[in-house]
Amino acid sequence: MTSWVRDPAFARDQPFGPQTLPYGVVDAGDGPRVAVRLGDHALPLRSIAHDLGDLADLVSGSSLDPLLAATRVEWSALRARLVSLVTESSTPSGAELLPLSDVRAVLPFTVGDYVDFYCSRYHAENVGRIMRPDTEPLLPNWTHLPVGYHGRSGTVVVSGTPVERPHGQRRGPEFGPTGRLDVEAEVGFVCGGPVSRRVPTGQAAEHIFGVVLVNDWSARDIQGWEYQPLGPFLGKSFATSISAWVTPLDALAMARVKVPDIGHPRLPYLVEDSPWGLDLRLAIEWNGSVVSRPMFADMSYSCAQQLAHMTVNGATVRPGDLFASGTVSGPSKEQRGCFLELSWGGREPITVGDTERTFLEDGDTVVITATAPGEDGSVVGISPVEGTILPAVDL
Repeated sequence: MTSWVRDPAFARDQPFGPQTLPYGVVDAGDGPRVAVRLGDHALPLRSIAHDLGDLADLVSGSSLDPLLAATRVEWSALRARLVSLVTESSTPSGAELLPLSDVRAVLPFTVGDYVDFYCSRYHAENVGRIMRPDTEPLLPNWTHLPVGYHGRSGTVVVSGTPVERPHGQRRGPEFGPTGRLDVEAEVGFVCGGPVSRRVPTGQAAEHIFGVVLVNDWSARDIQGWEYQPLGPFLGKSFATSISAWVTPLDALAMARVKVPDIGHPRLPYLVEDSPWGLDLRLAIEWNGSVVSRPMFADMSYSCAQQLAHMTVNGATVRPGDLFASGTVSGPSKEQRGCFLELSWGGREPITVGDTERTFLEDGDTVVITATAPGEDGSVVGISPVEGTILPAVDL
């Protein structure tokens, strides 16, 4: 490939080449600016506004909010224009290329509603066996609908933000910092387009702008005490980390696959005319050691089915809404997407470098990465999500 971008990481066989072009917001000390990622560099789009024509207003501000409020037609037109610009041999006039090491990534959009699903059959069955060993691992409704719950959008943070160990009630009852702090490797979907209700599966692309990775941090001892009979609350609402860069849905056209069979026909509103499962390959690093490699293609419900379900009762989807897939797990131990599963409820220690762990300790760092297949054998990247655990504060 001939391009004015002189960065070895900006290549079709690298995750953040011209086939990906994720959007983010960076601050180089002069305020936040919308940018697109080119390899290990950021290109602030304000610097090439004259080359973007009437699309420039969507990306000339300090967040992705105006872009999310646009339409699928505008999203696709902007992406096509950017692909053309970054693959030209001559540098666009005024283009400013900033090393990622010289900028600070900030939360790229205003998060509206946040919904978290629970759509990996392997994860749900494993958790059922761990938490309810004397009952059926799947509850009767699980194969009929995408189970989900409302989260706390105010605690969604950008990748790299430290996570403070939370307090809460534990079985006993007793109160204090969690002793079973966990991760959940998930895929998140950033919504945009017009405010709508009852979005059918065939219109998902009009309302899903792009994809991020999500770490829905979980305090398992707090969750285990509070979640019956209702769903997650304090055990999950203290922090949810997302990628700093949003990979456009258009970049994942070659990654679409059918979701697995659930054993019976789906209700009509959950039927897809075309497949919306995604072949994303995740990896979870714990203090630099890869401890799991989940496959998103194993999920039992797609993003289109999740969006259809969360709006079928008349609830709206708005620009900036975020919904997450739920923990991504697979059939083998090496594909489990959280430490509750990997350690089987804390009974089977996990090898992390030269130590053994069950749950997170203060100072631990977790990084979740993912890639997908792209056109002509290229690799599409989903920006990593990272977090380091801080000690609990004294109350």
